[in-house]
This record gives sequence, structure tokens and C-alpha cells, in this order.
Amino acid sequence: MDVFQLSCILIAGCLTGRITTRCTSYTIPAMKERIHIVWFKRDLRIHDHAPLHVAARRGKVLPLYVVEADYWQLPDASARHWRFIRQSLHELNTTLSRLGQPLVKMQGDMLTALDTLRERFDIAGLYSHQESGNLWTFARDRQVAQWCAQHGVEWQEFQPYGVFRHLQDQGSWADKREHFMTQERLPAPARFAPLQTRIAQSGLPDSLGSVLENEENRHCQSGGRNQALMLLGSFMRERGQHYPQEMSSRLSPHLAYGTLSLREVTHKLRNTLESAELDANRKRSLRAFDTRLHWHCHFIQKLETGPRFETDNMLAVFDGLRENDFNPAYFEAWRNGTTGFPLIDASMRSLRQTGWINFRMRAMLMSFAAHQLWLHWTKPAWHLAQCFTDYEPGIHYPQVQMQSGTTGINALRLYNPIKQSHDQDPQGVFIRHWLPELADTPAEYIHTPWLMPYSVQKQYGCVIGVDYPEPIVDHMAAVRQARAKFSELRRHHPELREQAQALNEKHGSRKKQPKHQLAASEDPSSQLKLF
Repeated sequence: MDVFQLSCILIAGCLTGRITTRCTSYTIPAMKERIHIVWFKRDLRIHDHAPLHVAARRGKVLPLYVVEADYWQLPDASARHWRFIRQSLHELNTTLSRLGQPLVKMQGDMLTALDTLRERFDIAGLYSHQESGNLWTFARDRQVAQWCAQHGVEWQEFQPYGVFRHLQDQGSWADKREHFMTQERLPAPARFAPLQTRIAQSGLPDSLGSVLENEENRHCQSGGRNQALMLLGSFMRERGQHYPQEMSSRLSPHLAYGTLSLREVTHKLRNTLESAELDANRKRSLRAFDTRLHWHCHFIQKLETGPRFETDNMLAVFDGLRENDFNPAYFEAWRNGTTGFPLIDASMRSLRQTGWINFRMRAMLMSFAAHQLWLHWTKPAWHLAQCFTDYEPGIHYPQVQMQSGTTGINALRLYNPIKQSHDQDPQGVFIRHWLPELADTPAEYIHTPWLMPYSVQKQYGCVIGVDYPEPIVDHMAAVRQARAKFSELRRHHPELREQAQALNEKHGSRKKQPKHQLAASEDPSSQLKLF
């Protein structure tokens, strides 16, 4: 018997006198407001948002963001990420409020938030995008799934981009991704019915996560969808014409935190490519960008399929290769930009200040840490994750392992920091900006300041070992040692080939691309920018 039937019996009984006056003291339990919870994570928008779209068609929506305290204690989380997220949340809240229901913000952990909401509401369902994040989010999602099963709440997870959960056939991935990307974008809801039940909310903290030493955010990108749309428009109109050389769209933080959907960007890109006004150079540049969007999903699919790539070598034969030889002094010099190699140090200092560095410099920083300094990749990976405003775990950890040589399916990437310095910053403009102690160094020594005669060092106010450090290692000798160690490992582990083949079968790319696109995707050059 439900509450409505009981109420009718009680009222009828009182009217006929068959129930005594004690019926007036009977309290009928209040009906809880029925809601559909939309859990925002790395999808801070209302456009092309499947969970929000579906929930809004089913009833009242409670849009939820939980500031998870434990997450922000992780070694890959930083105040820089939170700054971008916080700005995006403020804008999202404004947008949702205009539609009738503000964003509900809670602090603590997701299970406590769900328990609190369940006390006040009748939860009809939980809706979110799938998250291919780090191991912490993977474990948290399993706990949420258990909570939902225990309390009879259906949790619907939707695919955010071309990454597939429980993918069995890697050979079908490219076609499946293309099918998803070409589907129509979902419209934003027009209006929400405001919730009647009051609920206590938390404000958004000013700062969360690790703060980088001497961190400044004035050059870091700002969050929010308005910024994302402005960047997307300017990239399609003019900035994208040099994409193969610069490998920068400035959209990566917005894709990482979902102020734009990848499908929105793909549609905009391909519609622009169909324009008759585009010349051959611009079309070539935008096609290179389309290829990079393909690789975006390809790398995230690796971590979705192998979540332990965040902490474990991709191939077990590499276990113990560097772990026991970690040099803390080398790590501190590398992370602070004081290795004595100008392009390495300028790139790191630029990254720490701005939250961004181009593709080649990211690869060079990680390769230098892994090979010349022989640092096991986990701590360098965490430091870079904290620095990158656009930190995306699914791209980050497979790339880190690729540059460290622990995939077994890629050639060793050993960058010569002096050659790269001459090639990428021939006049030393980038170096002089980020290493002010070298600002007056003569051009002939800007890439190798340790070769300056002492008299020249004194004359230009940069004494090596005092004002700027000596090289921390002999990089050529270090490279020879790294190659020798990998060669020795291959000799003593004949199973390496078999393990690498199995890894490639499970995670390797199956898509053939035109030669001009391969050049852009596999060997991007880099125009260095000051910020």
C-alpha cells in the first residue's frame, strides 16, 4: 500500500466515523523530491553533454560538482589545475543558474555527497561521462558503482570522446572513433525546473593542490567556455595556419577539462575545411590538427585499457632499470631549471611560469630526465603533470613512458640538448628571456655558456658555477651509458620482443595516415614562444 492509498483510507475513515480521533495525530511521511543527478567531472560545459541532455529529458536535474579533498593531495594535482577548474566552474554555475538551477557544489568525497543527497532527495538516477583518469579516479568510480548498486540507483556513464571502455578489438578502434566523432552534437537544455528542496552547499576554495615554488599564474591560461570558444574561433580563422610548425592550438586545457567537447572541435574543424576560401597551406595545417585530435584519443585509449601505466612500466622487463639509481640532486636541478643546459633550463622555467610548453620541448625535458640523468620516470612525470595546465592523464603517462624508453615498441628518443638549442632557438631569444643570468651572453656562447673563457664570463656578468650552473652531466657520455644499459637489457631479456609484440597488439595504432599527416603527427617541429 503506498502513501496515497493510505491517505485516502484515513480520510474516508474519519469522515464515516469508523476511525477514532487518534487519526488526527497520524503523520503522513513527506514525499522526497525526485531528482536526476548529473555529476560533472572533466566536462565543465552544457553543450554536447550527453549526461545532462538525457537527465534533463527525464525530470528534475541536480547538477553536482564535488571538490574531492583526497584527490587534491595527489602528487600529480596542483593549484594551477584548480585555478583553471575554478574559473570554469564559476562560468558553468552562471550558465546553469540562467537556465533555472544553479550548480550544487559540495566538498569532501563523492560517497558522502551521495549519502547526503539521498537523505534529502529521491535519487532517480546518476548520470556522468566516463573518466579515463588516474588510478585514484579509477578506484573512486568503482566505489561509486558499488554505492549505486547497494542503494538501487542506476548510474549511466556516457562516452565523452573516441575512447571506448572494455575495448576488445584494437583493429576496430579507428572506425569506432570516427563514427562517434561524426555523430551530431547534442544541444544544451533550454530550461531546468528549479529544485524546491533546500540543500547546504560549499563554496569553492581559493586554492587546492600543490603550489609550485615561485609559481606565477599571470601567463597561465584562463578557464571557462567563453575563453574556449574565443580560442577555437581564432584558431580556425588565422592562428591555425602555422599549426604544423608551432604544434599549438591553446585548446588543450579546454579539452582536458571539457569546457569544449572534442566532437565540437572536430565538427568546427571539418566544416572549416570544407570552405572554398581556404588555400592549400591552411588546409594542410588544419588536416594536421585533425590528425592530432586522432592521436589525442589514441593515447587516452591506452590508459583506459591499461590504467596501471600511470605507475608501472608498460613492459615488465624494464622493472628495476632505473628505480634503484634515482639521484635526488639531479631531479632537483632538473625540476628547478638549473641543469646547466640552457634550452633545458629555459624550457622548464617557462613551463613553471606559464603552464605550457610545446610538444618537442615536453619530449626533450622528459627524455633528458630519463636518459642523460637516468631518473626513473614517475617523479618527473608527477612534476610535469603539476606544471601542465592541460594535464590529461591518458595522454601524459603513455607519452612519458614513450620518451623514457619503457614501451618496447618505440625507438629510443635521445635528444641532444645542444643541437636542439641551436635548431630551435638559434638566436637565443627564448633562452635569454627565461634565463636572465644569460641575457648578455655573446651569441657564440649562448647555447654552451660553459665554453666561455673566464674573462668573457666576468665581462658579461655570468660566471659559470656562480651565476649560472655548470652542466650537471657530460650529456654525450650519459647518452652512451643509457644506450649501453638498454642494449644489455635486450641481451639478457629475450622475452622483450614477445612482450613488446603483445603490447603492440593491444595498444598500437592501426590507422594508416597520409604521409603529410604522419610527418605532422610523429615529428612535430617547434617554434619556441616566450609565453
